[in-house]
Amino acid sequence: MCGLADTPEGDGRFANRQRHRTSPVGILIKLSSPPTMKLLNFLKPKPTIESYGQPAGVSPEQVQSLMEWLFASLLNAGYVERWSLREPPKASHLIWYDSDNPDPSLGKLIKKLIHRDEPIFLYRCGDRAMPAPQGYYWRIISEHPSTRIYQLEVK
Repeated sequence: MCGLADTPEGDGRFANRQRHRTSPVGILIKLSSPPTMKLLNFLKPKPTIESYGQPAGVSPEQVQSLMEWLFASLLNAGYVERWSLREPPKASHLIWYDSDNPDPSLGKLIKKLIHRDEPIFLYRCGDRAMPAPQGYYWRIISEHPSTRIYQLEVK
């Protein structure tokens, strides 16, 4: 039996108690056995990455690599854990920006996405990053080796 003592938040005092959670449809789910936990982790919502614009001058392999890196970063940052079973999964957004051939519709899109309270990333395909909306700035994500990926942050 897996009680609270076997979870990161447990300290051993409640080893004989079992955790229960009510699912969105009202079914009581007993969280006591490892197979159940594995099943619930499988059913847990996963982050999605919405992509906008065209990755100009970026190979399909580079696009795939960047998406995998971004997905892993979201998981490592615990972004998935902020969702509950009652809320729909949130997305993050990746804007492909080519400063040599800018798409004016991307600025309007970013202003719309800001209201969703979801992470917005920018991949700089050209020499310059896109101008950030008023009150925001693009923070370079130095952990990525390309130094071309940014996250939109509030000033």
